[in-house]
Amino acid sequence: MARSLPTALDGTDLLARVEKALAEFLDAQAPALDAVAPDLAPVMGTVQDFLLDGGKRLRPAFAYWGWRGAGGADGEEVVRAASALELLHACALIHDDVMDGSDTRRGKPAVHRRFAALHRGERWQGVPEQFGTAAAVLLGDLCLVWSDTMLARCGLPPEALRRAQPVYDTMRLELMAGQYLDVLEQAVASTEVDRALRVARYKTAKYTIERPLHLGASLAGGDQAVLDALSAYGLPLGEAFQLRDDVLGVFGDPSETGKPAGDDLREGKRTVLVAEALAAATPRQEAVVARLLGDPRLDADGVAALREVLVDTGALEATEQRITRSLDEALGALDAAAGSGTLDATACTALRELAVAATARTV
Repeated sequence: MARSLPTALDGTDLLARVEKALAEFLDAQAPALDAVAPDLAPVMGTVQDFLLDGGKRLRPAFAYWGWRGAGGADGEEVVRAASALELLHACALIHDDVMDGSDTRRGKPAVHRRFAALHRGERWQGVPEQFGTAAAVLLGDLCLVWSDTMLARCGLPPEALRRAQPVYDTMRLELMAGQYLDVLEQAVASTEVDRALRVARYKTAKYTIERPLHLGASLAGGDQAVLDALSAYGLPLGEAFQLRDDVLGVFGDPSETGKPAGDDLREGKRTVLVAEALAAATPRQEAVVARLLGDPRLDADGVAALREVLVDTGALEATEQRITRSLDEALGALDAAAGSGTLDATACTALRELAVAATARTV
């Protein structure tokens, strides 16, 4: 699948450096698992495969450029600190796939499916699916622990880490809260656009863009004016990123997204796209959504019927317009920060590239 993070910013092959930092960190952790028991080999193998074979690396990129935007100098220490966010993201994705009952991630079996297959192949006792779920929950927890470890051992001075810790704590709290709100919206079958936007803000906008920017800036000692400028850019961009994700979850090409077509519809995701459709739907269209949305057995005809509703109600067009408005707001804030000298000019150029990559993506 395509990688949507630009690989050369300010002459820095950031994506390669992030992947090198992750590979080195995981290699360093392997002996500790080996010392517990050789039975843990599939755990480390799965983590390495999950972390090192795919992913856009957006969160490390935003953390790195938050650091640079606040005046921090390039160095491997900050790359390692930023890369720790990929372990946090791995935790979120692995657990999210369990909660959604997803079969695939990045074109491969989801972690809980991998371990269910391992159980089945070894002819172990018990239910393969229960084993797979338990293993995935624990593996996600392990990634969460390792994200803390990688950040703490990145090599930056203790005072820098102390400045960033409140941001990191808030980021993790908001992520878990946003995940719960996402589950809640499906349970209560919400139809409100504002509630869907709230999920987008806390599950994705803050966690993917605003807080990584704040983390990097705090590590560099950025003041409140820097943080405010990054929020003015990061929050609308984060919402645009999630809205693009919502569109891809319904209309994306599986060969690009790595997820089956219409997977969000089978899972019953109460996205802004769905809320916009219900706000404008006729009684007949409402009945189609009520009958099909959230059906785990939804076939291609069902996906097509729901897509038709999303298009005919104007929901797709309205969502695309929201993406454009949010992107324009983010870029306007970035231009203002560059013009005032609040953020480093080179960082602003890179952040502009990232904004386009985050919203024009196909994965």
